[in-house]
Amino acid sequence: MKGIFNDIIKSEQPVLVDFYADWCGPCKMQAPILKEVSAEIKGKARIIKIDVDKNTAIAQQYRVQGVPTLILFKNGQIIWRQSGVASKPQLINLINQNL
Repeated sequence: MKGIFNDIIKSEQPVLVDFYADWCGPCKMQAPILKEVSAEIKGKARIIKIDVDKNTAIAQQYRVQGVPTLILFKNGQIIWRQSGVASKPQLINLINQNL
């Protein structure tokens, strides 16, 4: 998964990564927000989910200590990062600013 992940985040198109866990309550609140954001920004950016329990190496590499943690990448660089639930307007704004 790590090689594929690295290829995905090196995209010129923004990539929003949701580091989550199945047991996490706030992650369950974030999921429908991300679905709505994905539908609205279709084609402008990519949203992917990384389960921290199944992908511990990636979570450790990016020092994910709490879930959900959202990280926006562009060309392999971290543009923005937040732990905790993010709102739909905040995420859409963020993606539009980094196109």
